[in-house]
Amino acid sequence: MALQKLKFFIGTILNPQDDKKCDFYAHGLLVIEGTAKKARIKDLLPLEKGVKKYGSYMTIKNTHDLGHSLIMPGFYDMHFHWVQDDVREMPKDSLLGWLEKYTFPTEMKFKDKKYAQMRAEIFFKKLIKHGTLGGACYSSIHEHAVDAAMKRAKGHFVIGNVLMNMNSPEELTQSEEESLKLTKRLIQKHGKKHCFTPRFAITTTPEVMKEGSRMADRAKCFKQTHLSETPQEIDFVLSIYKKLPGFEKVKSYTEIYEKTGMLGERSLMGHGIHLSTKELGILSKSKTSVIHCPTSNAPLKEKGLGSGLFDFKKIEKSKVRWALGSDIGGGPFLSMFDVMRSFVDQHQKKGHKSATYVKALYRSTLAGAEILGQNKNSGNLNKGKEASFIVVPLPKNKFPIDAESALESIIQPLNKKREKYEGLLSDVYFNGQAVN
Repeated sequence: MALQKLKFFIGTILNPQDDKKCDFYAHGLLVIEGTAKKARIKDLLPLEKGVKKYGSYMTIKNTHDLGHSLIMPGFYDMHFHWVQDDVREMPKDSLLGWLEKYTFPTEMKFKDKKYAQMRAEIFFKKLIKHGTLGGACYSSIHEHAVDAAMKRAKGHFVIGNVLMNMNSPEELTQSEEESLKLTKRLIQKHGKKHCFTPRFAITTTPEVMKEGSRMADRAKCFKQTHLSETPQEIDFVLSIYKKLPGFEKVKSYTEIYEKTGMLGERSLMGHGIHLSTKELGILSKSKTSVIHCPTSNAPLKEKGLGSGLFDFKKIEKSKVRWALGSDIGGGPFLSMFDVMRSFVDQHQKKGHKSATYVKALYRSTLAGAEILGQNKNSGNLNKGKEASFIVVPLPKNKFPIDAESALESIIQPLNKKREKYEGLLSDVYFNGQAVN
């Protein structure tokens, strides 16, 4: 065992495994081995056992006693728009109205390359402070905005430029040829980190979705878009597509994406609130994932868009994979702690007792890693995985007895002061190195 390559972290450790299981060490030891570029988790065990096993290797220099703090994996935010940071707390009335009034004018600013680079610098530093080290991200239509995001995102992200070819403001409308050439160029430039991203069926022509999907599939890139967020959106989509050749008999929003090649095991559908049993069957058969965004879908009084409540029980019964996302800027805050709180609170109010903090943590970490195919490398603190984790001080008077009470003790006190979730973290580590 190489003494100089080991680091030790002492604290209360949470290690999510699935919806119901989260390893809990009230006094735990996280052992890391490796270099700054490739640090791995060597061990995770109760402190008493850890001291017996590694005590002769623990020194003042390589041992970090984090005191009364939680150590847990970094978050995966599986649906967010980095270019909407400025509109996340703007007044909201309806999805389509909010896009027109606030979102589209804000995204137009990213035409300026220097502006895009400046905003990327600010946003991705902020994202790290919130402990988000992976996920799926929407950019603006502009190539340089995608490049700026790729350069500054730290962790396991797929990022794509929104594609807009119809029913869009003139300044944000591309021709089909421009969209496809840009897709090809971004795939060549960023490989599997590029995510093919039609904004949604309303703004992206079937031809672009079909050809772009083929390109993405050949390159084994992920694909993402929005699906069935509101009833008004669904009605509008169907009214458009029933007039298009080849779609006259289409009966659902999901069928449109099925016909355009948008579904598959590397496909991420944002929201998926208003889906029929038949649509869920299509999503399940194609292995498509749905990303639940509770803070964005929450009632207007909670700074959401009031889109409705995601039926996770129905989703799970249909065997559709799902994870959590913030949907910045439909969601008002970047913190996945806020997303977890919203998930638990909204579903518990409906009597869904299985909507626990442990479930929310799994769906904010390992579930996202599993969907992105990163679970062998990331998503929790299992041995052999990358040493990326966050540190969250516990309240002085709280001594949790399990993972559920630990999460509740840090999340619930701020449920009326949601903007303060940003300040919860004391440290963020990526590959064993502090990055915040």
